[in-house]
Amino acid sequence: MFQVALVGAAHIHTPGFIKRLNARTDVKVSAVWDHDAARAELRAKELNAPAVKDLKAVWNDAGTRAVVIASETDRHADLVQAAAAAKKHLFVEKPLGLGAADAYRMAGAIEQAGVLFQTGYFMRGNPAHLFLKEHLAKGSFGKVTRIRHSNCHSGSLRGIFDTEWRWMADPKIAGCGAFGDLGTHSLDILLWLLGPAERVTADVEVATGRYGDCDEYGEGLLRFAGGAVGSLAAGWVDQANPVSVLISGTEGHAHVDNGKLYFKSSKVEGATGEQPWTALPEQLPHAFELFLDAVGGKKDVPLVGAREAAERSAVMEAFYRAAREQTWVSPAKG
Repeated sequence: MFQVALVGAAHIHTPGFIKRLNARTDVKVSAVWDHDAARAELRAKELNAPAVKDLKAVWNDAGTRAVVIASETDRHADLVQAAAAAKKHLFVEKPLGLGAADAYRMAGAIEQAGVLFQTGYFMRGNPAHLFLKEHLAKGSFGKVTRIRHSNCHSGSLRGIFDTEWRWMADPKIAGCGAFGDLGTHSLDILLWLLGPAERVTADVEVATGRYGDCDEYGEGLLRFAGGAVGSLAAGWVDQANPVSVLISGTEGHAHVDNGKLYFKSSKVEGATGEQPWTALPEQLPHAFELFLDAVGGKKDVPLVGAREAAERSAVMEAFYRAAREQTWVSPAKG
């Protein structure tokens, strides 16, 4: 059994992390900290762990092998750099940083410390995404011309950020609004599949005004080094999101419609695109479970690199700048 600490409990995914931690038999939570003492006490009780007021109790505890940082985004930089200095393995909820500068600084500290890192990009474990990555590598699409990913829900319409999670609809604290919050997952898949974006542009908008001037939906365009054009949709005001991914190439096409993958390729026998393609890889465990597996000593666990996470923050920062300036922007490099 190994020990982890929960450092910051503000993120909307915190209850899910707690549920997963409580379900594991190989993990003990050694401490819970949050700048909001009442929130720390609440989550500590749920985890049957002590709430601590001084973070030094976490950093100096040799028995605590890893930390889960689920704080507000604007607190990530201080917490991540302190955790890295203390040689703690790190799960940091997405996005890593408010923008390129702080995200790349955090990535550098993590890499210098030589600790494990993971963030919440759980979509990489989706069987359809794993299949698409495999067949892109095999060349089953020929020259890829277009790729699209969409990640939307009706959160604003349902008021999910009205109370406890209100900070997530404050871009000064969260670093983004709806487009960045949900779009970072789609962005991760796009970059994971096709590599770095040379330049991007976007338009982000308010729909209901429920959260003031916080954006509630948006569309982005990306230009990839190989010539492919990507598009990204994300928002909190969508009643449905049936087509989550689409790839078009000179020799193949794929799209996911309501969870079913349709695949056509002149290079793959039987890939006519007429019926759902069911020969898919197995679903990987959730990104959080993968992190705990790796901390527990499991080998060859597919984790997201700290520099990858920083790159996503840099591209998202470029999207928002492009939206403000109504132009194309090249993301900052680390």
